[in-house]
Amino acid sequence: MGFTSDNSGIGRRDLIKRSAALGVISVPTLSVLSACATGGGDGDSDNGVDKSKGKTSAKNPLGVKNGATLEAFIFKGGLGDEYARDAEADYRATYDAKVNHTGTQQVGPKLQPRFAGGNPPDVIDNSGAEHLDMNNLSSQGQLVDLAPLLDAPSFDDPKKKVRDLLYPSTLEKGKHKDVFDVLYYAFTVYGTWYSQKLLDDKGWEYPKTLDDMVRLCADIKQAGIAPWSYPGQYPYYVHFNLFGQIAKIGGMEKWIAIDNLEPKAWSSNDAVQQVVEFYEELAAKGYILKGSEGRSHTQTQTKWNQREAVFIPNGSWVENESQSTTPKDFGMAVGALFDGGPDDAMPHGTVRAEPSEPFIVAKQGKNPTGGMELLRIMLSKKHSQNFARKVKSLTSVMGATEGMELTPGLSAARQVVKDAGENLVSIQLQEWYPKLTDEKIGGLTLELLTGDIKAKEWIRKTQRYADEWAADDEVTKFQRTV
Repeated sequence: MGFTSDNSGIGRRDLIKRSAALGVISVPTLSVLSACATGGGDGDSDNGVDKSKGKTSAKNPLGVKNGATLEAFIFKGGLGDEYARDAEADYRATYDAKVNHTGTQQVGPKLQPRFAGGNPPDVIDNSGAEHLDMNNLSSQGQLVDLAPLLDAPSFDDPKKKVRDLLYPSTLEKGKHKDVFDVLYYAFTVYGTWYSQKLLDDKGWEYPKTLDDMVRLCADIKQAGIAPWSYPGQYPYYVHFNLFGQIAKIGGMEKWIAIDNLEPKAWSSNDAVQQVVEFYEELAAKGYILKGSEGRSHTQTQTKWNQREAVFIPNGSWVENESQSTTPKDFGMAVGALFDGGPDDAMPHGTVRAEPSEPFIVAKQGKNPTGGMELLRIMLSKKHSQNFARKVKSLTSVMGATEGMELTPGLSAARQVVKDAGENLVSIQLQEWYPKLTDEKIGGLTLELLTGDIKAKEWIRKTQRYADEWAADDEVTKFQRTV
């Protein structure tokens, strides 16, 4: 993910406000979006003719125009951007074309004026704390429908379409209503990350249940180590676990009601109360590393690597992002979601694993066809495996890393996904309504973990915020089916 802001020496209440602000995406104003809409939305098309297209062939199924310059704008965070440069090199060689590459952590601030001016880059990795609001871009007609990419022959096997390679959740998550206009390239495993060597050295086992975790935390604290830490500057990291736990215990049908902003979806779900009370208990018993509320994600990861805390909530990008401070024998690992009890809706071993790292193609770009082709190249086995080697993360291509020798964290991530089978939790709320989850609920989560509020107040206020979002006519709504 890779965020760069770092705050220290400020009060708790200021932290709540600051962390909320840091979690807010850079959303174009209504005037900017209106300007985007008036640009025509047809890119380089003239009377329906797409000037970026060339002749199609077996080796060029999308019809990339030979020699046409491609502009790629890539978020350079925890995953870096070298993997994209490698795919661009193949594009350049294949189509005898110049590729203009920008790697940045300020996608939104740099691209908002370009979308408003009708001259956005062709393909964009729209990630990071300051990403563009894809919901608004999609509703304004600024994104290319990627159905031709999904229906194109895959790079390695012409008998298979690109869509046949992808995890089903990738096909679901990339839709805005009925249009697939976002390709989530990475496949991220979210969960509780830890050092297997530390557990082995201390004779501890990764807990199976929430109650087991609480009992283990008591032993860990007695040993002079903090059981948990989290990045208080970005409290929504806790949601990577918290939301998944609710879905695991209560079931995806009840979670989908939350995604869909249905009335009482939070307040009437018993799993919400059980999970939020678990986090309240961690805070009340002093099972969280002191000072966590003031630290960034990288500071938290460094403390974790130094054995000051045993568990952190995170995603599988953490291995690459924290490699400079991780001991060689750390044994980075991730565990499945904890069981709440025998009546859980989903079985033991369930994992929150879902598509991430959203790529979009701008309709007003000069070479949107080339943008789609770059994505087709990136989805090849060669570049999926290159991504795994260089950034220690899975891609949305199923089975792409089979036979590869993987780093500890990536190996653990692949194994928990394999063990989970079809029991994979995917959350849409954070994608559809990031200001709700990262700013509003994130602020509540920080207060919960600092002991300023109790679980009942967290649930009550979270339901109120969700109801406000549901009632706001200016918020684009999305619906998910079971």
